[in-house]
Amino acid sequence: MTKLRITQIVSKNGETKRQKENLKALGIHRMNETVEVEKCPVTLGQLAKVQHLVKVEEI
Repeated sequence: MTKLRITQIVSKNGETKRQKENLKALGIHRMNETVEVEKCPVTLGQLAKVQHLVKVEEI
């Protein structure tokens, strides 16, 4: 499977609890933090909920 590089570029302040929990589940804890995760349906669903907060690159 391919991997995705996810970077948080917008603050999570003011976002819903669900969006904050999705960021936490993806492994992102702070601004400008980058994580690499496997591309799978679960991950893509989580990214769909926080797409306005993150930058995604396929590697």
